[in-house]
Amino acid sequence: MADPLSDHPARALALGWEHHLTRDRRRSEHTVRAYVATAHRLIDFLAEHLGERVTAEALASLQATDLRAFLTSRRASGLGNSSAARELSAVRGFLGFVARERGSEATLPKVKGPKKARSVPRPVSPDEAVSLAEEVADGASEEWIAARDYAVLMLLYGCGLRVAEALSLTGAVLPLGEAMMVTGKRSKTRVVPLIRPVAEAVERYVALCPYPVAKDELLFRGARGGPLKGEIVRRAVRNARRNLGLGERTTPHALRHSFATHLLGRGADLRSLQELLGHASLSSTQIYTAVDAAHLMDVYRNAHPRA
Repeated sequence: MADPLSDHPARALALGWEHHLTRDRRRSEHTVRAYVATAHRLIDFLAEHLGERVTAEALASLQATDLRAFLTSRRASGLGNSSAARELSAVRGFLGFVARERGSEATLPKVKGPKKARSVPRPVSPDEAVSLAEEVADGASEEWIAARDYAVLMLLYGCGLRVAEALSLTGAVLPLGEAMMVTGKRSKTRVVPLIRPVAEAVERYVALCPYPVAKDELLFRGARGGPLKGEIVRRAVRNARRNLGLGERTTPHALRHSFATHLLGRGADLRSLQELLGHASLSSTQIYTAVDAAHLMDVYRNAHPRA
């Protein structure tokens, strides 16, 4: 029986990209499955669009018009703006991988992603939070920087840290346990539980970081070894959210808001949330009840037959 993936030489590249995303980038199973499916859709489209077997050379010579035609075909199948933006992001990642495999510079055709309609500000979903962190990591120039950026964003969403709190962590938090001590505003300290995926992200960064992490030195380093600056994190998130078609309010701080909203929606009480976020007063925490109520109204409107 013929191998269903042998019709185009480019299939092997899609398989290699799957291994790269899983092994080297450590992307989630959901992300790997979605991105690789996009690669195969692109190959299928190009076979018909170009009228020939799709090879690495064909992928390397694609023009902006070819990618626009692919996106147009996907939109014709009912793909929305946000999904189309993610599809384009996956295509860019795949073509970049192909270029690196060929030992050439990744000079990708310039295609603008579809604009996403403005909507009422709301927390990002868990899937969007992880996709954002992964997209930021994919845009990094080196593997250790990718691991660093992913770890920082996971601390914001997984632990509800402020950007400044994450970047002020020192090597004293190592080795990681089930919780860690965080210093927040006005030098107030609090204990933050550490879930395993977040701990693993930080541990991977530490293992790859080319600079030694001493207990009295900052944990997260810039490319040249100095302190990692918050603006670098914010700029990386701006680029990633543009690629994913997420709204302008999808900022690093929005991940902290999402952490709080999702906990509240799953039954956390305000006092516990106040402690986890490091708010000085309960009134600061109560804004999340309004955010969660807005989410519930969206669920109601979308689900109720009379809404």
